[in-house]
Amino acid sequence: MAEVGIIMGSKSDLPVMQEAADILDELGIAYEIDIVSAHRTPEKMFDYGQNAHKRGIKVIIAGAGGAAHLPGMVASITPLPVVGVPVKSSNSIDGWDSILSILQMPNGIPVATVALNAAKNAGILAASIIGSSNPEVLERVIQFKQGLKEKVLKSAEEIKK
Repeated sequence: MAEVGIIMGSKSDLPVMQEAADILDELGIAYEIDIVSAHRTPEKMFDYGQNAHKRGIKVIIAGAGGAAHLPGMVASITPLPVVGVPVKSSNSIDGWDSILSILQMPNGIPVATVALNAAKNAGILAASIIGSSNPEVLERVIQFKQGLKEKVLKSAEEIKK
């Protein structure tokens, strides 16, 4: 059963959002992935946001470019934590429009926001959220971060040679 929902505004966001799926695969966390446009399929967005928790989803990762309303709109109708991924799209103003649209949410409607195109970090954050109440996932996150540390230490040793 999926614990993370990965949604995006359009198929063009998939190359970025695939990084969230890849890290969740690496961490052994089940997910579902779908295209849910806040502007072109608002009924689907409402259904997704209002019912994801009923299907066992624990965290939603929502990526969008341009006006990037999807993460905030979904956050406004779901009880689940939402991690927003600003995507630099073809109609984007260097990604700043997406970043600010997701980041500048009004009080009461939080969206955890990662860096531009940083879907991998969104996946890691989702895993950390799930890990806060699941010891097995927590251990996998700890091991992942230990692996990052080991890569840096190995690189430091290699550069000294």
